[in-house]
Amino acid sequence: MTDPYITFTLEPADPVRLLSLCGQFDENLKLIERRLHVRIAYRGHKITIHGDTQQTHAAVEIVKHLYRETEANTVIEPEMVHLFIRESGAEDDDTPNHGSGAVIRTPKLHVKPRGGNQTHYVKAVLSHDINFGVGPAGTGKTYLAVACAAQALANDQVKRILLVRPAVEAGEKLGFLPGDLAQKVDPYLRPLYDALYEMFGFEQVGRLLEKGLIEIAPLAFMRGRTLNNAFIILDESQNTTPEQMKMFLTRIGFGSTAVITGDVTQVDLPKGVPSGLIQALKVLENVPGISATMFKSKDVVRHPLVQRIVDAYDAHNDTKV
Repeated sequence: MTDPYITFTLEPADPVRLLSLCGQFDENLKLIERRLHVRIAYRGHKITIHGDTQQTHAAVEIVKHLYRETEANTVIEPEMVHLFIRESGAEDDDTPNHGSGAVIRTPKLHVKPRGGNQTHYVKAVLSHDINFGVGPAGTGKTYLAVACAAQALANDQVKRILLVRPAVEAGEKLGFLPGDLAQKVDPYLRPLYDALYEMFGFEQVGRLLEKGLIEIAPLAFMRGRTLNNAFIILDESQNTTPEQMKMFLTRIGFGSTAVITGDVTQVDLPKGVPSGLIQALKVLENVPGISATMFKSKDVVRHPLVQRIVDAYDAHNDTKV
């Protein structure tokens, strides 16, 4: 059985406008294909779109709308395509790639979420530009974020991966570590590296780092940047100040996905300094387009003792209040 398809003709037939619609090397059409999971073919001004019925209809409307825009805009940039796709709401549909199975396919292995909360988290990351994953160690919030990033890079949905961490001393003094700030923070990103090695392989990760397709960045290095077409993971975000969190969130550009992970019970900021993660969860609670998944001890997928340890500490802290 073939996919449903729709064929239509763009009018008026203007080669210059068609070129603007398609973009350099058809990058605009490819962006629509990746984001809506459809296939687009064209011969002249005759366009054929294959895919899920609802997604195909959405793609048709986006292409027609973009073509109308070419009358006033000589160049259609990917940023405009991104905005049209987001405004259409088509990505939020429960398509096969966003289904309850939600298997993440990376170059080296397939990652399947365990349980309802992890599945909800993965579906949210696939359909939202900004996502919070909050909960205790061992719940898979960082590992699944790295898997989604690896899949997005492998499928050319983003151009690079950024791994970001606040340079906060969690009982250890960064000043005594050798190297510059990036090198000092590097050991703290080891869990992210380990996940990348599993998904790409050791040698491939090295090549991606050399080419700048994977970037390791202390949070302080984010100031003044705008991050387009990137998958950004801010790990240990409970150790950001409110000012740092706002700075990070406002770096997000077109075509980018951000995942902010953290554990609000493990804040290592100086006494009296509020956590940017805790504030952000309150401030952004009702903002459309932002998802927040709250993990509990029952979501821990490490050794069973880890769940019991988390529960014991929670109970101890409750008795102190």
